[in-house]
Amino acid sequence: MAPVKTKGAVIAAICLSVAVLSYMLPKYTSKKKNLQLSKKKKPRNGLIDAVGDTPLIRINSLSEATGCEILGKCEFLNPGGSVKDRVAVKIIEEALESAQLVHGGVVTEGSAGSTAISLATVAHAYGCRCHVVIPDDVAIEKSQILEALGATVERVRPVSITHKDHYVNVARRRALEANELASKLRKDDQIYGGPAQINGYRSDGEMQSLVFSRYCNGGFFADQFENLSNFRAHYEGTGPEIWEQTCGNLDAFVAAAGTGGTLAGVSRFLQEKNSNIKCFLIDPPGSGLFNKVTRGVMYTKEEAEGKRLKNPFDTITEGIGINRVTQNFIMAKLDGAFRGTDKEAVEMSRYLLNNDGLFLGSSSAMNCVGAVRVAQSIGPGHTIVTILCDSGMRHLSKFYNADYLSEHGLTPTATRLEFLGIK
Repeated sequence: MAPVKTKGAVIAAICLSVAVLSYMLPKYTSKKKNLQLSKKKKPRNGLIDAVGDTPLIRINSLSEATGCEILGKCEFLNPGGSVKDRVAVKIIEEALESAQLVHGGVVTEGSAGSTAISLATVAHAYGCRCHVVIPDDVAIEKSQILEALGATVERVRPVSITHKDHYVNVARRRALEANELASKLRKDDQIYGGPAQINGYRSDGEMQSLVFSRYCNGGFFADQFENLSNFRAHYEGTGPEIWEQTCGNLDAFVAAAGTGGTLAGVSRFLQEKNSNIKCFLIDPPGSGLFNKVTRGVMYTKEEAEGKRLKNPFDTITEGIGINRVTQNFIMAKLDGAFRGTDKEAVEMSRYLLNNDGLFLGSSSAMNCVGAVRVAQSIGPGHTIVTILCDSGMRHLSKFYNADYLSEHGLTPTATRLEFLGIK
């Protein structure tokens, strides 16, 4: 009978082991799965670390219509809502490293909106403040967003860049004024132990009452148009991300240019990785960059005929188009350029909203017009990448305003992509 007992004990032990394994294995597998998930979804270190690594998505409707894989880099998913978050972080970090900007200082910038919003968004994370000068014809919600973010907003009339009161030139002056005020306050502290007083009245200087507070710690002009931190943000960030997300399998890149930083940084990086990747500009009305790229001369047809536009940005697309070559744009490596129209941008925005659920801003819509133009140029079977700069949230009063569009003859009427010659 002993062997029977032994056999029974062995069977019992095996059953117990199986039961224990059955109980433990799901827990182990679950723990392992959770561990892998936690590695993939590791929390980012604050707001700044959340900038970048945006998804690259297939724009289904455009891909199916053109026979190309058209991919959009979703920059509107950055914390500040646009591609300019990358630039704001790079500009401030490099300025702090070089001591051109110090903790408590004021970052000044002339911007049509997106860069200003990005600077105002990230400045607080660096212990700095923001003073923004913008044209008074941009969408009013941009000013409202900036003020809500705690920035000081100065709206000025649109004039040529050569005018002393162009918004960029005003922003440059404000940085100088902030530095002069900070220097004066430091001298007062050394001589008087605080603000100078005349006949019992405190005197911090005229500039303080006009623009900056008593505790101004100097200013730094971000200078997004000429500051190559802009280019580096995309050469070191956006370009490598696109390369990695496509596994290097792309044929073309296209984007519009304002400062030129995105187009330059991405195009140079991609062409250094593979010289066969073609890079293109899409240019809005009133801008001279199309002519510069295709003919080597910076002028528009309207100007050549003596019909100069009231200002170089006479287009519904905000933040893109310019009539000068910036230091950032010089860095671009381009194979050609396409011209886009305001009507095409408006139609494209509605088409993408209706067919893909993408609610995009004016420059993003123009970039998608460019992607289709590239697809038509190089033919089916290629992979094309563009930038979805921002969403339509900050374009409600103009680009998505039915009355405004009607006044300018831009009411969308297309049902498909017939506005780009696709039936």
